[in-house]
Amino acid sequence: MSDTREAEPVRSRGGRVRRVVFRLVMAVLILLLAGRTYQETAVALARSDGSLHTAVASVTELTSHTVSGYAGGGQAGGSGAYFSHTEYTVRLDLGQGRKRVDKVEDRVGRDLWEGKRVVAGLWHGRVVEIDGQDVWPGWHFGTLDVTLMVLAPLTTAYLISLAVSAAALLAARAARAGRARAGRDDRFGPCALGSAVGLAALLALLVHAAFGHVLAYWPAVPVCAGTAVALARLSAVIRRLGRIAAEATPADAASASTRA
Repeated sequence: MSDTREAEPVRSRGGRVRRVVFRLVMAVLILLLAGRTYQETAVALARSDGSLHTAVASVTELTSHTVSGYAGGGQAGGSGAYFSHTEYTVRLDLGQGRKRVDKVEDRVGRDLWEGKRVVAGLWHGRVVEIDGQDVWPGWHFGTLDVTLMVLAPLTTAYLISLAVSAAALLAARAARAGRARAGRDDRFGPCALGSAVGLAALLALLVHAAFGHVLAYWPAVPVCAGTAVALARLSAVIRRLGRIAAEATPADAASASTRA
């Protein structure tokens, strides 16, 4: 019996530690996703309204790389479609410093040569355009972006659940005597519905991206859509709980008067 009593606190502490670790990991993922979304959205807006800082620069180095391989076809690559294209690494001298731009597409790089004078469009010191041509990588298959894309369903569902929990807490504090308090079971339905809507939005964005159209602010779309649906459902649940509480109050009062 003593061994059992001692094991229970250990399991409880272990559960708390896991929850804390999970919340910390989710907080880091959300901050990274928010930062990347802000960055891409700000760059897209700066390019569209012409607010990029411009500077005259000279090309000091131009290196080409041939990227090739098979798309699909398994590990052997025998049945996939072969692809090959050229990318460039460009080094620019802006007078007050040098900038390096990687993975410049062939349509831009083939018009450059060492010593050429160009106009660079900068966003917070980062080269976004060269002679009006886009050289910003945007959302791409780098380690960070791939990680955020793969975990987007998890972060979306987590943010929706946080919004539902916060709304339920505010509603409980605003309700008289807390009678409209939404418990965990009451919040599950809105969270599940909102997460389903968020995943559907993610799927639609994936199909949209397959045709070459990637929204700079795409992470906000499933979160906003799922949260709106979840909160609407939570509102209906709270109203139902309020009606149940209102119907129970006269019955409780009548029972008390009868006992008296």
